[in-house]
Amino acid sequence: SLGRIWFNEILPNDMDFVNKPINAGELKAMMSDAMHRYDYAQMMSMIDNVKALGFKAETLSGLSVSVQDCTIVDGKDKVIGQANKKAEEIDSNYKLGLITREEKKRLSIDLWLETSDDLAGKTWDAFKDTNPVKIMINSGGTRASKDQVKQLAAMRGLSVDPLGKIVELPTKSNFREGLSIFEYVTAARGSRKGLTDSAVKTANAGYLTRRLVDVSHEVIIRTEDCGTDNFIEIIREESREKSFVARILGRVVAKDLKHPKTAKIIVAKGEVINEIIANEIAQAEIKKVPIYSPLTCIASHGLCQKCYGWDFSTKKTAVIGAPVGVVAAQSIGEPGTQLTMRVKHTGGVVMQDVTQGLPRVEELFELRIPKYLSPISEIAGKVAIDETETGYSITVTNDQEKPVDERNYVVSLTSTLKVKDNELIPMGQLLASGGADPKEVLRIKGLRAAQEYLITELQAVYESQGISINDKHFEVIVREMSTKVKVETTGDTSLLPGELVKRYKFENENAAVVAAGGEPATAVQILLGVTRASLYTDSWLSASSFQETSSVLTDAATLGREDHLIGLKENVIIGRLIPTSEERARLALQED
Repeated sequence: SLGRIWFNEILPNDMDFVNKPINAGELKAMMSDAMHRYDYAQMMSMIDNVKALGFKAETLSGLSVSVQDCTIVDGKDKVIGQANKKAEEIDSNYKLGLITREEKKRLSIDLWLETSDDLAGKTWDAFKDTNPVKIMINSGGTRASKDQVKQLAAMRGLSVDPLGKIVELPTKSNFREGLSIFEYVTAARGSRKGLTDSAVKTANAGYLTRRLVDVSHEVIIRTEDCGTDNFIEIIREESREKSFVARILGRVVAKDLKHPKTAKIIVAKGEVINEIIANEIAQAEIKKVPIYSPLTCIASHGLCQKCYGWDFSTKKTAVIGAPVGVVAAQSIGEPGTQLTMRVKHTGGVVMQDVTQGLPRVEELFELRIPKYLSPISEIAGKVAIDETETGYSITVTNDQEKPVDERNYVVSLTSTLKVKDNELIPMGQLLASGGADPKEVLRIKGLRAAQEYLITELQAVYESQGISINDKHFEVIVREMSTKVKVETTGDTSLLPGELVKRYKFENENAAVVAAGGEPATAVQILLGVTRASLYTDSWLSASSFQETSSVLTDAATLGREDHLIGLKENVIIGRLIPTSEERARLALQED
């Protein structure tokens, strides 16, 4: 086609002719391939040319979804008729007192969610492959989604009120047919909230970025190797949107990785996984890859090159002095603005899984108790479920050990249970839909499980919106949230009970006391939300410029604290060069 010829004209002469539609993902793959082949100047000009061509083509022909192309499927009235009958049945059961009000609400919401999904599927399948709307949506990118087609040609479905609660009355019409006055008013509440949210919440996303930068600005690559033998395993998960290859790319392997059939070493311990190796690992159907990670790094300040791996802007190992903390904060914060913007497109229409965008991200980073809290089982054992008037009573019994251990939990009737009667469950199992309290996960399953829970939940929010962020960035921030321990008994150390200290300082203090024949202190691992973690940083200059200035300065003055100017902010405040060159990154550590 003319477009393909036009596109190929701007590519370097020695590149192969690209004869296929190029979506955002394909373009990224092309650019990353070109990074290995061309120098910096050629890459700059190539990216610039692609940008210019995109704008020019868009100016000449800007296309959007046409209402006429969104045809209404034939069986729509029949599907809605059947759903209406079921809804009447639920209503009469409620009037007869067979079900409670909460159950009625849950059943009718489930019914209309299923109906709108069913209709959306039928409508989509009825479109011919040559339908312009289908071509646009299948081409990827952010032009339109199946959800918008659902609203245009199937049914608008359930909407939410301004408080985020689901309104039981569904909008059975679609925009092609037009809404009744009543449906219009019901739907308008959610839509207007979407518009005001965009205006109000953009500020929240900016504030989240600021807090993330504050907690991570001192995370700079400081050394080549911290000397750790600890590692985490990246597991091939079908539930994750992001491909297995993308998740292992640019990581340093912690053990020799052998082909399961031939026993040939695919990648040796200490080597970086590049594109070729990543594809080999995927083809060999290896389920787990042991890698070094920021979570396992034991460098006392910042991170080491081995635990961080590639810098994705150069596709080479991150250089010493690279400010990876700020990069992580911006990589997570910038798409946060998109999370808030997405509300507008759906106009307050309910999606199947209510992962609530930015508020959920904030809830996780600040370690707040989730809005929809689910209890987690403190023991492994057998489940017994009993339905009472107040809620589901769940008993978990472990009779493998003596004495028999038994725990009781109560879950509201509106929740969807994640366990079945007589099922054997592991320790730490979520019992109902909703989120777990990360501090409870830490108490029951330990630090690594709590860190993994935070990262998985955060990724679920972003991936549900089609935003892809490398796990590494979340690992950097979560590591900074878990660097502190809380002193319980002081032994012969100079620490105080209840004091929060960095783990490496606690270990150094204990080592010195034990070497002198004294009694070591004991401490418990804690997690801090990003705001608290920023205020408990070693640098009082950085903490005071963030929040609660007077109390931070008062504390620093009364304790006579020193600031060793390790991070970026404290150096900016006093007008020194920031430690992002190799020489300055190492120097800051020596001064400390």
